[in-house]
Amino acid sequence: MDYWEYFIAPDDESAAQVQGFGTAGAYEAMPVGNYDPRDSVVEWEGLFAGVTPQVLIRAGEPRLLSWLTNDGSYVFVFSARLQNSLATADREQLDSVARAWSRLRREEGDDISEEEAIDHLGDVSVWARKAKDQGLRLYCSVT
Repeated sequence: MDYWEYFIAPDDESAAQVQGFGTAGAYEAMPVGNYDPRDSVVEWEGLFAGVTPQVLIRAGEPRLLSWLTNDGSYVFVFSARLQNSLATADREQLDSVARAWSRLRREEGDDISEEEAIDHLGDVSVWARKAKDQGLRLYCSVT
């Protein structure tokens, strides 16, 4: 997997069309940081909701819009609960979740400082608010 990006799209069908190609300017997008986005969105949602990632994974989160292909590409949608949590969280709550997420990632061997996590989750929350305000959804493309 060479490139991961979050993007805003009007619906699942439209979003799924970017599989294998990325958004290529068709949608507003931001690059994902140096971490696995699929694991991270489950961790973020778990931290916001107070549930374990395992509970969310068993519930089918994040929901893939396309199957993994031989090249490893896929597209998934942020859950409505996570998008709403990101869009409505205040700075204190975002910072708390980011710090906890940074600790989780460091325990797994990733090098994500608290400052990086706070900055990045803040950026993602801006995208979630933008999507919510426009009545759209937040997605991730892995190509």
